[in-house]
Amino acid sequence: MNYTYYAGCSLHATGREFDLSARAVCGRLGIGLAEIPDWNCCGASPAHSTSHLLAVALSARNLALAEAQGAGDIVVPCAACYQRLAVARKELGEDPGLREQVARITGRDYAGRAGVRSLLEVLGGLDTEHLKAQVTRPLGGLKAACYYGCLLVRPPAVTGFDDPEDPRSMDDLVRLAGAEPVPWGYKTECCGAAHGVANEPVTLKLVRDILEVARRAGADCLVCACPLCQNNLDARQEHVNRVFGTDFGLPVLYFTQLLGWAFGLSDRDLGLDKLFVKFRPGV
Repeated sequence: MNYTYYAGCSLHATGREFDLSARAVCGRLGIGLAEIPDWNCCGASPAHSTSHLLAVALSARNLALAEAQGAGDIVVPCAACYQRLAVARKELGEDPGLREQVARITGRDYAGRAGVRSLLEVLGGLDTEHLKAQVTRPLGGLKAACYYGCLLVRPPAVTGFDDPEDPRSMDDLVRLAGAEPVPWGYKTECCGAAHGVANEPVTLKLVRDILEVARRAGADCLVCACPLCQNNLDARQEHVNRVFGTDFGLPVLYFTQLLGWAFGLSDRDLGLDKLFVKFRPGV
């Protein structure tokens, strides 16, 4: 099973551990990832709020490059990148005039042959027995709050691979790894990452609320699929504790890191050493 791979900017920088764990887990599962050559930023998150044409053109160039590579559908780990590429694909397919305009700007045409899929969607759609066969270190007793964030499964007209209000695909993978996904009401709430610089007080409150609800649900950790969300919820915990007098210390890891740990992969291969709040199952 082979896919064209769009890592995006974050996975080559602040979300490096997502890239490491995604490649490691896919390698273990026999999934080939061929990174798009000469890819560019997809425009998340400011481009679409500045210029609709710019936002579509940035993603369209990546779509065209991937299609020319001919390695199959495009798999995207980052929730924000996935949404921008999926939105561009939908709009280009529905508006021939926009497609022609974007082709003139980018110098490349996208015929729509290569689809766009979230990495969570791809892994969640694998044969259950094949996934179970890789589990050598089950996470028995670990309770995880699966956090999808506000972009990964919305809008449903663009994504469509899970319930936009109560998604379950990540929960199913966590359960398969031997952990227990806790029921909680903040699965798709916004963490405020986009406001982290412009309006930090709002972001800190949103982070506090998510951590508090997860802890009340009995979670030992948060599991996510977005480098913006992961960094926001992980790196800001100390600041949240200072501002609100709380004592949060919840590990926030990518679902690929959790799966990889259950598969017996090393902490280094999964980038677990890069987390601010360390993940120590069973300790």
